[in-house]
Amino acid sequence: MTPSRTVLIVLFEGVQSLDVTGPLEVFAKAAKFRRPDAYRVRTATVDGGPVRTSSGLCLMPDAALADCPTPDVLLMPGGNCTSEPDPRLTAWLREQGPRAGRLVSVCTGTFPLAAAGLLDGCRVTTHWAYTEALAERYPALRVDPEPIFVRDGRIATSAGVTAGIDLALALVEEDLGREAALAIARRLVVFLRRPGNQRQFSTQLAAQTAERPTLREVQHWIVAHPGADLSVEALATRANLSARHFARAFHAEVGMPPGRYVERVRLEAARRRLEDTTDGVEEVSRACGYGTPEAMRRAFVRALGTAPAEYRRRFRPEAPAQPVYA
Repeated sequence: MTPSRTVLIVLFEGVQSLDVTGPLEVFAKAAKFRRPDAYRVRTATVDGGPVRTSSGLCLMPDAALADCPTPDVLLMPGGNCTSEPDPRLTAWLREQGPRAGRLVSVCTGTFPLAAAGLLDGCRVTTHWAYTEALAERYPALRVDPEPIFVRDGRIATSAGVTAGIDLALALVEEDLGREAALAIARRLVVFLRRPGNQRQFSTQLAAQTAERPTLREVQHWIVAHPGADLSVEALATRANLSARHFARAFHAEVGMPPGRYVERVRLEAARRRLEDTTDGVEEVSRACGYGTPEAMRRAFVRALGTAPAEYRRRFRPEAPAQPVYA
């Protein structure tokens, strides 16, 4: 039988409440519905006193950090003041972090871990709004701004808020198996599970929105019709512009050439179909504008380092069982 694991969630003034409660609910559901001793979760602050979250909610911890034994999972949530963590917290992390079984961060919780020197040389992520600041402040880190969570050995870091739930479900799946993680996801009415390398932003959100209505309409058309003729000439005709004028205006207003935007939209559309449907690779390649499976395979290998079939094998959730009602 898998041994029980201790989870310690660090609290501090200005912590983001969902960064705490999201993962906590995942671990608590594992203990309640799968195995009573699967996880033993505790919360702690530097001095053992209550803290107020960034939304105003008051949280009472179980203990002071100094009174907590080294956990199997040390979870650092994000929130206000994580970019300048309490020196007492940094000192505690520097001492206890190397001994913990896993180091986990949600959102800007990467900053205190990095300040304690626990992430040097590791591939990590954080909330998209803070990836540049993290990389600039801690150049020893390999910051990846795109995934919703990243695993690097015993280090696990995630993007903002709900990505912490995805990461917690991934840890449960690793510890207790896919069936357990799927049951918990159904209880929480969330997906099991968004793959870690899913982008924090869709292509539409990652790109700028064009100022001109005609160009915005073209952006929406591309997303809605990835299998259509999306050449510069065809899109320029739709925008009632010359091809040269269209390409220049699109790049200026969207922040990338139309060809690159189309590539990203098609890749995203293909990934979603592979994750969410049973359509064959050939059908997906046609629907998403690649024409042939080989063309789609080349695009996947170039962008993701894996072929479509392998991508589906790794990231398409198994068919869910019948709903279980609490």
